[in-house]
Amino acid sequence: MPEVVTSPGILALVAIAAYLLGSVPFGIVIAKVFGLGNLREIGSGNIGATNVLRTGNKPAAALTLVCDAGKGAAAVLIARTLVGEDAAQIAGFTAFLGHCYPIYLGFSGGKGVATFLGTLLALAFPVGLAACLTWLATAVIFRISSLSALIAALAAPVWAWFLGHSEMVVLAGALALLVWIRHHANIARLLDGTEPRIGKKG
Repeated sequence: MPEVVTSPGILALVAIAAYLLGSVPFGIVIAKVFGLGNLREIGSGNIGATNVLRTGNKPAAALTLVCDAGKGAAAVLIARTLVGEDAAQIAGFTAFLGHCYPIYLGFSGGKGVATFLGTLLALAFPVGLAACLTWLATAVIFRISSLSALIAALAAPVWAWFLGHSEMVVLAGALALLVWIRHHANIARLLDGTEPRIGKKG
């Protein structure tokens, strides 16, 4: 963890602002703009890019991916610029919480993979890039988005340590744990061989 030098009051404000940003359900908004229907009634019902892809609309899925990653990255970069590194880590964590448990959707949100990766890229680009490449390599081999996310999340704190960013190992580990918790149903389907593959329509 970085040294905490910012006052608790400022950190609390950063945490709330980042949480509200992370809570914006871009997948639902983009699905409506593209006329794809209610994303909650499509495929897995998840609000992320993988479920948007199940509609068959690749541009909408790509835009959702960019926006979900972008809100995590934006939270980190804004907090770092305006406050400092301790605030950046707080912002990354609470933006991720916002995506997973958004106030705008009754605290029932997405699984946070894109936001997780965007947060890592903003905190330490080499670590984020390594996590993204881990996701990509796993996806190319197995064609299962959830498995790719689980492996990338598991690898993230290891990459942080290996690439010399020990100050973010704890945060990367905490985010990884939440990614695994959010994927509990996927883990069950992976174990019984029923998890859908990337690109399969819902």
